[in-house]
Amino acid sequence: MMDKAVVAIVGAGKIGQIHIDNILGMNNVELKTILDVYTDHLQGTAYEKAVPIITNNPEDITNDPEIDGVLICTSTDTHAAFIEQFANAGKHIFCEKPISFKTEETKKALDAVEKAGVKFQIGFNRRFDRHFRKVQETVREGEIGNPHIIKITSRDPQPPPEEYVKRSGGMFMDMTIHDFDMIRYLSGSEVKEVSVKSANLVDDRFERNNDVDTAIITITFEDGSLGVIDNSRQAVYGYDQRIEVFGSKGSAEAENERPTNVRINTKEAITVDHPKYFFLERYNDAYIEEIKQFAIAILENSPIACSGEDGLKAELLARAAQLSLEENRSVPLTELIAKA
Repeated sequence: MMDKAVVAIVGAGKIGQIHIDNILGMNNVELKTILDVYTDHLQGTAYEKAVPIITNNPEDITNDPEIDGVLICTSTDTHAAFIEQFANAGKHIFCEKPISFKTEETKKALDAVEKAGVKFQIGFNRRFDRHFRKVQETVREGEIGNPHIIKITSRDPQPPPEEYVKRSGGMFMDMTIHDFDMIRYLSGSEVKEVSVKSANLVDDRFERNNDVDTAIITITFEDGSLGVIDNSRQAVYGYDQRIEVFGSKGSAEAENERPTNVRINTKEAITVDHPKYFFLERYNDAYIEEIKQFAIAILENSPIACSGEDGLKAELLARAAQLSLEENRSVPLTELIAKA
């Protein structure tokens, strides 16, 4: 068995650099190549010394027999083509969410992965958060009985720039897609139906771009249990990330992470720290763990923890939510699956 999985990173923007920094500190992954259309921003950085190859030529990855896996961290509209290219070259693939904005492109990319027989992991890093994973394990072990209600609160601390909103794919594909994956992960049952109520209460940049900034999504699962996701693009007190599973024998929940867990009680007030403000603060350990697990799957030829099929199902839920919003009705998942 290899000691380290040798990988390349495609896309050295914000999310790509997160993974670069994390990998350079790992003992089971070696980063050999960084690929980006533009490499000027990498010149003169520590990456030049730490990473052997910085290039804008994809062939430097496809033709390198030492590279075991590729992390795709580019814009969503490029994912499918890169997945097919690197799968055909026999490289295992980690891809940031979503796989694509079009179901047919996603399925075509996953068909290429299956045909090539390579591993494929989608970047739903919240599955690797130790708090959320503990809740999921508690549910799976039957400690709280059969799940009846699953609640997810996911609220950003501030809205993204308008240029980002324009190319994000909309709230459900960009933001809620993490929650769609998480609610499936927690439930263990597939989703039967999706219903959405939404509003524009935060900033008119969303309405200008045919998007929403506030939403309540109601989920009905195939086993009859229910789920609720509440989203907002602005929580002024911090990055609000909470989950709860209520079942026949009890409940399990994960509260917000805070800089400290100190609670101060005085005559005037009871105070605690605000939630961590930035997603990198809240999920930094999860970003590290998801890549460690991708490497382990390569090195040990073990199953992937978050598969391409999970990515496809989350995309279908996002599409169902958008359709529910546009047509003001509940949308059965069978309707989307039949069209997929």
